[in-house]
Amino acid sequence: MFAQSSFSKADPLWTAYAARDEILPACDVDSGVSRSGEDGSLRISCHDRLQYGGWTCGRDGIKGGSWYRFDAHYLAEGVVEPERTIVARLDWRTPGDDRAGQPEYVYHTEEAGDGWWHVWALAPAPEGATGVRLELLFGWSAGGTVWWDDVMLAEADAPSPRLVKIATLYHRPVGNSSAQENVDEFCEWIDRAAQAKPDIICLPEAITMVGTGLTSEQVAEPIPGPTSRRLGALAKKHNCYIEVCYNEREGQGIYNTAILLDRSGELVGRYRKLYVPREEIEGGVAPGLDSPVFDTDFGRVGMMICWDAQYVEPAQRLALKGAEVILLPIWGGNEALIRARAIENQVFLVTSGYDVPSWIIDPEGKTLAEAPGADGKGSGVAVAEVDLNHRYVDPWLGNVRARFIKEHREDLR
Repeated sequence: MFAQSSFSKADPLWTAYAARDEILPACDVDSGVSRSGEDGSLRISCHDRLQYGGWTCGRDGIKGGSWYRFDAHYLAEGVVEPERTIVARLDWRTPGDDRAGQPEYVYHTEEAGDGWWHVWALAPAPEGATGVRLELLFGWSAGGTVWWDDVMLAEADAPSPRLVKIATLYHRPVGNSSAQENVDEFCEWIDRAAQAKPDIICLPEAITMVGTGLTSEQVAEPIPGPTSRRLGALAKKHNCYIEVCYNEREGQGIYNTAILLDRSGELVGRYRKLYVPREEIEGGVAPGLDSPVFDTDFGRVGMMICWDAQYVEPAQRLALKGAEVILLPIWGGNEALIRARAIENQVFLVTSGYDVPSWIIDPEGKTLAEAPGADGKGSGVAVAEVDLNHRYVDPWLGNVRARFIKEHREDLR
């Protein structure tokens, strides 16, 4: 439908644009910079932090309800917060050149080599759309310059559903005297949850300590270690991922750690609780330093632990790194904040708790499944199949996940 890798100073397709003329950055064609080897690229330079604008190109022939793939590449120099200040957008238009639906922000970004970045989006045109304005924008970054090249828009097939079956447990051991007895009970519940043939099973916090009367120091063990090996064998047996949370010892450090095991029982990675509450600090537990995300065969997964849900940053960091599902082993906490973390970051959030329910929550904050026994008087399993390719679109805001990623401010500290 549209592809352009060559730009000239007399190009009639592209027009410099800003909401107000006085904040228009310097826009010109740079014949000396090109990613593809063709002639030139579209350059945008900001001289002060108030400038915001760039290039726009109108295209007709859009079919409302059809899906489109957009691709572009940019090179940045001296740019502050490129995730927020460099923006590609599809502004769908009606036959009368009014806005159709809401604009689509392009937020998928990957390195393309030699300093260039590839951005892309797959999105449906709203009903009633017959055209689109391709917008390549930059701003709020004094002294920065961005070059745009290799711009493409083409009709595409709608994405197939990306279905993931998630299971979470509600089980609270009582009266055991050892970590091993607790692990025995959780292994039985993993076997029960596996009857639903889930892709991933979420377990609660501190499984080797809860109900035993033992301390974090007494139950702490290395990772890999006996608990990870035992649950790894179950992950392999049931051909599913398993998240498990317990106290880890490394050198002099003790951490509240969640690990992810893959379908073959191997350790994918670990997450150490970032926000450690007073009660754990007094028990000698140290905080973690990072919010890793993990690529699985069905999507990108992140983990938080209990008190992390009280704060904005842990879930936010995971979502900004591309997490689609966040697993939350949790002892107890504010249920409204748990739902908020799913809504504000537009992710599926899975809890496995003791003093809060074990839930599977969608990006709108709705409970898809809740484990029986969450009243503290029993045990149970919750299972839900979710589609990671489902678009959650607000009629007034558009694709909220895309807006969250493109409008988030890292500089507010």
